[in-house]
Amino acid sequence: MTTATTRALRTPPARTGAATAGGSPPSALPALPSLTGLRWMAALLVFGLHVHNFGYFGGRGGRLMGWGFGAGATGVSFFFVLSGFVLTWSARPRDRALAFWRRRVARVYPVHLVTLAVAFVLARTLTHQAPPTPKQAVANALLLHSWWHPWWQTLNPVSWSLACEAFFYAAFPLLILLLRRLGARGCTALGALVVAAVLVLGRAEAHHWWTQSIYSFPAARLPEFVLGAVAARLVLLGRWRGPGLEASLALAVIGYFLVPQVTTGFSATVCTIVGFALLIPAAAVADLHGLPSLWRRRRMVRLGELSFAFYMIHLLVLRAGTTVLGTRPHFGVLAGTAVTAVAFAVSLALSWVLYEAVERPARRLLLRRRRPAPAAAPD
Repeated sequence: MTTATTRALRTPPARTGAATAGGSPPSALPALPSLTGLRWMAALLVFGLHVHNFGYFGGRGGRLMGWGFGAGATGVSFFFVLSGFVLTWSARPRDRALAFWRRRVARVYPVHLVTLAVAFVLARTLTHQAPPTPKQAVANALLLHSWWHPWWQTLNPVSWSLACEAFFYAAFPLLILLLRRLGARGCTALGALVVAAVLVLGRAEAHHWWTQSIYSFPAARLPEFVLGAVAARLVLLGRWRGPGLEASLALAVIGYFLVPQVTTGFSATVCTIVGFALLIPAAAVADLHGLPSLWRRRRMVRLGELSFAFYMIHLLVLRAGTTVLGTRPHFGVLAGTAVTAVAFAVSLALSWVLYEAVERPARRLLLRRRRPAPAAAPD
């Protein structure tokens, strides 16, 4: 790496517009398309895990799916770290908590409600699935179900992570105030503390220090979100010192394939947390300084835009497919690949519909500014 490039990496990114004389906030920071592309890869890992769990492949195909996607649940951990990074990166100066929460509700709640309705219909029509109780349905709708472990996978199972995100959103206004008061050393110390917290929680999960799993407990997943926020703050301050994109990706992949060596559940996060916390800011730095990035390609970014809707709908597609395929059919490699391709295509098509017909228009509607009332005509 040249001296000029090294100097550029140490320079905090400038806003794209200067503040006006009247003190209005500057325009937003540069977009980071590689992070959008990486979102798709995390969603794809979760899809592969669920295909494996539904038993589409038997024999050699099942073993290959287990090897490649058995650790796919760590894609959710990636989402948590990425969420902290993106929200800190895009945080607006002098933003009010209510305005921030309104934007987050507009971003995630419409798709959540639509997929929740689909999940409710499936729960009422599939004979092998118990219908939810009224309390479970209300807890799901309010994104509170992950706080009570027996309910964490009722209705649309993947929405448990959205309940965690809702808790992160509630805490973010306080977190960003703290980060803005900390210098680079303080942020680094905080990052070290949250990594230590993940290690302690992983050990607690492995040794059953609590009677219930903490995998889906929102407070236990908060350190991953905070770590992403810390990484973003260091990039904003021009003090990020992590490895480049290729080395960070290698560390993330190594951690991913170490997951089978630990106890299932939260312990998997211990294997991948460092790699993810390095990969995300490395991709951001690559975008900021025009360095090569596979994840910045147009198709990857487009898939990343669909990733939230894809994540929210794909498991419902797999669940609906059990009416035709049965539970755990264990197909051969060719038949399993064909069925997986169909499930993927249907999930992707529905995610496009959700994005274009629900997510985008609902966000525009909910964030539409009210026009001020016309001034009264002078007498």
